[in-house]
Amino acid sequence: MNKISGKQGVQIPEQFLVTPMFVFFIIHSMQVGVGILGFEGYIAEHSGFDSWISIIMAGVFIHLLLWMLYNILRDSGGDIVSIHRDVFGKYIGGFFSLILSIYFLLLALTVLRTFLEVIQVWIFPSIRIEFFTLVFLMLIYYLVIGGFRLVTGFCMISVILTLPLLLLKFFPIDVGSVNYLYPAIEHSLTDLLKSAKATILSFLGIELLFVFYPFIKHPQRSVKWAHFGVFFTVLIYLATALVAFIYYSEEQLEHVTWGTISLWKIVEFPFIERFEYIGIALWVYVIVPNICLAMWGASRIPKRLFNANQKLMIVVYCAILYILTLFLDDREIVEKINTFTSQVGFYVLLYIPLLFVITKVFYKVRNQHES
Repeated sequence: MNKISGKQGVQIPEQFLVTPMFVFFIIHSMQVGVGILGFEGYIAEHSGFDSWISIIMAGVFIHLLLWMLYNILRDSGGDIVSIHRDVFGKYIGGFFSLILSIYFLLLALTVLRTFLEVIQVWIFPSIRIEFFTLVFLMLIYYLVIGGFRLVTGFCMISVILTLPLLLLKFFPIDVGSVNYLYPAIEHSLTDLLKSAKATILSFLGIELLFVFYPFIKHPQRSVKWAHFGVFFTVLIYLATALVAFIYYSEEQLEHVTWGTISLWKIVEFPFIERFEYIGIALWVYVIVPNICLAMWGASRIPKRLFNANQKLMIVVYCAILYILTLFLDDREIVEKINTFTSQVGFYVLLYIPLLFVITKVFYKVRNQHES
């Protein structure tokens, strides 16, 4: 059996690897999720309609972090578990890896509970959360135990199926006013940076590369596809924000919670009266890969740490998600969990430059010592 092995002994059978092109779909699917349905109000809070500049600033920052990620993984040849073990030792490194596993589980919880909130508010106000969550998690379990290739394939399907939704941006542009965007650049750099930080929850996802890097065939060939994925994400968020800013005034946007879904309400077709129902239903294809990727990453780390059965870990994590989802039964609590996840994700992203410096020094010293 042919195997691809890294410097740290990470061996993945070749039939489980994905080609470099699929990294585009993985990165993009993890970044575009439930956050885009209502992120316009959050980023406009600090810098108003100049916050489209903040999206570009955040995108540049994510591209830089992605470059650091690939450098870290190229030097190590393994995944985050082997990197932590090499640099920090078995126990401290294992503790850091376990924190990352919990972080991925937190991402899955945030996406799942926020999407359930969308369904409650827009479609079924009296839905039984315990039943719907159980059915949803059964679907997630089925996909994740199918392996990384199955999850990757679903990511590609989700991107293709939801691309037509971009055409709906023309409806609000047609009835909006470009004058809302003026005067341009009237906020300070500090305000723009605050708005850039507010977009972090929407751009989280590239850190999953720490886990699935060994599953890429010829991983360094995937660098350009990963950057294409981030670039495409930035374009979608930029277009979504500009369309919302053209349609809403700043005063209106302050009172809109789900900006993108509200824009779907103005879409009119002769055969469809309430298109937001269709849009939310299609968005399931975006949410499912989000949760699957996070759950796969969360369960993969214990497998690498303790040689635990990954299918068993998926069952345990699904049970944890189910219990926590039932406890998060209030809109304010959902808002707080989104804020908390955004803050944690921000510090996880800041950990990447720190780890970049540490690993550069560590591997340079180790190579000199070996030579």
